[in-house]
Amino acid sequence: MAILDKIRKQTTILILIIGLALFAFVVSGIFSADSFSGNKAGSAIAEINGNELSIDGFREKVDIATRNYGPNATAMQVVNNVYDQEVQNAILDEQFAALGITVEQDQIVDFLRSNPQFSQMPQFLNESGVFDETKFISYIADLKENNAAGYQAWLQQEKEIIRAAKEQIYFNLIRAGVGTTLKEGEREYKFANDKLDIKYVRVPFTSISDSTIQVSKAEIEAYVKAHKEDFKQEQSRDIQFVYFEEKASAGDESAVRENVQSLLNDKEVFNKDKDTTEIIKGFRNTTDMAVFLDINSDMKFDTIYKPKSALPAQYADTIAKLSVGELFGPYRDGNAFKVTKVTGRKPNGNVKASHILIKYKDSQSADETTTRTKEEAEQMAKEILVEAKKADADFAELAKEKSEGPSAPRGGDLGFFQEGAMVAPFNDFVFANSTGSMGVVETEFGFHVIKVEEKQDIYQVANLVRQVEASEETTDLLFQDATKFEMESIDGKKAFSDIATEKNYVVRPVNKINPMDENLPGLAAQRSIVQWAFNEATKKGEIKRFDLNNGYAVVQLVAKYEKGLMTPEDASATVLPILRKKKKAEQIIAANKGKSMDDFASSNNVSASTASALTVKSPTIPGAGNEPGVVGTAYVLGEGKTSGLIEGNSGIFMISVTKKTDAPKLENYSTFASTLKSSKANAVYAALFEALKSGAEIQDNRAIFY
Repeated sequence: MAILDKIRKQTTILILIIGLALFAFVVSGIFSADSFSGNKAGSAIAEINGNELSIDGFREKVDIATRNYGPNATAMQVVNNVYDQEVQNAILDEQFAALGITVEQDQIVDFLRSNPQFSQMPQFLNESGVFDETKFISYIADLKENNAAGYQAWLQQEKEIIRAAKEQIYFNLIRAGVGTTLKEGEREYKFANDKLDIKYVRVPFTSISDSTIQVSKAEIEAYVKAHKEDFKQEQSRDIQFVYFEEKASAGDESAVRENVQSLLNDKEVFNKDKDTTEIIKGFRNTTDMAVFLDINSDMKFDTIYKPKSALPAQYADTIAKLSVGELFGPYRDGNAFKVTKVTGRKPNGNVKASHILIKYKDSQSADETTTRTKEEAEQMAKEILVEAKKADADFAELAKEKSEGPSAPRGGDLGFFQEGAMVAPFNDFVFANSTGSMGVVETEFGFHVIKVEEKQDIYQVANLVRQVEASEETTDLLFQDATKFEMESIDGKKAFSDIATEKNYVVRPVNKINPMDENLPGLAAQRSIVQWAFNEATKKGEIKRFDLNNGYAVVQLVAKYEKGLMTPEDASATVLPILRKKKKAEQIIAANKGKSMDDFASSNNVSASTASALTVKSPTIPGAGNEPGVVGTAYVLGEGKTSGLIEGNSGIFMISVTKKTDAPKLENYSTFASTLKSSKANAVYAALFEALKSGAEIQDNRAIFY
C-alpha cells in the first residue's frame, strides 16, 4: 500500500513520465471516456465506490461470455467470472484516471507489435516480415467500409486492447517502484547457505492436556477484538440435508438382467394377421445385428475391430477366448447389463512398429535442406539396417540419432495401427513379416528402416446393452420417503438429525455457503438451494424439500452469518487452539525460568536432541517441524552460546549453537539481488488488486438477480 500512496501523491510527475501530451490514439474513432458507469437509469448489479454497474450492460456481457465459454462452464461460473472482471476494471479505471494514464498512438502500435495475435498476422506484415502499422490501419478502415459485422467485432476488441495497454503501463509503474540492493541479495544468499548445528531441548505443548486449560468466552471475544482483521467474515449460511437419490433397486436390477437374458434366444410369436406362428431371432442367431441392436439395445453395433485392451478390462481375457459367434454374459459393466458376442476376429490385425526415415531430395518429406540423392538415401538406410541387426543394437536409440521423421524423438515408435493405416509398401511389410523382423522399404516419403515390434489379434464384437434405471415404482416410493421425512421434520416433535438417525438416513452438513455459490458437496450444482438459504424470509431451522434431477434433498437452514466481525462462538474453533497454546507456553516458561538446559530436560522428563545443517530459509528441525523462530534465534545467537526459553510452534525450546558454518563469500551478489527483486515484483503484482479491492466500497447485488 505504501507504493500506491506514493503513486497517488506523484500524479503530475507520473503523467509526464507516461507521456501524456496530445490526444488519445484513435484507430476507429470510437475511443472516448471510460464507460464503466453504464446506464444508471436501470437497476445495478453492483456499486463500486459510488459508481453503478448496470444490470442491462452486465447481462449483455454475460451473454457474450456464455457464447465464448460454450458448454465448459455453468451459468453461475460465467456470471461470477464476468462480475470479477467488471469489478477489477472499475477499480483499475479509477487508478488510471487518478494517474492520468492514457494511451497514445505509438503506445498502441508498440502494444500490437509485441502481441503475436497481431504482429504475426500476414496481412499486417511488410516485405521484411515486420508488423506495419500502415497496413494495420488500412485493414481496419476496410473493415469499417465493407464488413459491418467484422468492424463491430473490432470495436469490442479495440476496447480490450486499450485496456490491456493501460494495465501494462500501470503495472510497469508499480514494478518500477520495487527495488533490491546488493546487501539484500547478500542477506538472501546467507539465509539460504549459512549452516547451523544445534543441540536443543523441547517441551512440547502436547505434554499439557487441553482439558486442563480453561478458556472463557470473554477471552475469546477479547482476542477477536484485538485481531479484527483476522476475523472479518462475509455473509454465509450453514445447512444440513438428507439426500434421497433416485437409483435402481435390487428388484430393478434383476428385472433388467432378466430382460437382457430374454433377448438372447429365438422366440415363437403368433401373428394374428397371418394366423401363423413366426420365429423372431434373438441376439444369438440374428442375421442383421445392426437392426437387432437398434431395436433392443442401448448401444448400437460398432463394426470397428478393436484390440483386447479395448474390451471390458474385467472380462477381456474371457471374451478374447471366445470363438466367432459365441456369447458371454449377461454381466454387469458399470451401470448396465451386457451380453457380448464375438462377430469377427483378425489374427495379428494390430501391429506396433518403429522406423527410421531417411529422406532424399525428391521425396514428399523433403525440405529445402534435403540434398541427398535417392541412391544415397537407399545406401544409408541399408547401412543403418546392418547396424540395427547387430546383437547389441538399440533400435530406439538409433532412431533418435538417425531418423529424419517426426517420430524420431520417440525412438521411431509409431504405436499400434491396423491394416490400411500406412502407405502400401510400409503396410505390406509390417503385416507380412513376423514380430522382430527388420527391413528397408521405399515409399514416397523416403526410405524406411522398419522394425516390427509387436502384433495383436483384434476383435469385432456386438454388445447387447441395457442401462439399469430406477423403475416408476421405485421413484414413487422414493418420493413418498422424502415427503414423509420432510413432513415429520417440519412437525418439530423431533430434531431433524434425530429423525434421520431413526430412519438410517445420512445427514450431510455444508458450512459457510457464500451467496454466489452454486455447487454443494454431495449435490453438485444446486443454485436454488443457495438462493433459498439466503432469502430473508427463510428462518434459521426452516426445512424444505427440493426436487433434483436425480432425486430429492430435504434441507434445513442451520445457521446464518452476517457480514462483519465473527461472534466468539463462530471464532472459537480458530481462537481456542491459539489461546490454549499461549497459556501452555506461559505455564511451561513460568515453571522453568532460570534452569540450565540439563535441568530443563530432566525436570520435564525429555531428552536433548541435535539438528544439523539448518538454514534460515529452511527452518525445519527434525522431530519438531517448522520452527522459524527457533532457527532465527540460533542464527543470531552465535556459536557456543545457549539461549533462554524460546516459544516455538510446537513447544518451548532451549537451544545451544554447537557449530555455525558461514557460506563462502561471493565476489558479487547481483544474481541473488535480481532473483529477490523479481520475487518481490511478482508478489506486488499478485497482491496489488486485492489491496485495491479491500480499500474499495463494493455493494454486491448479484444474489438479487441470479
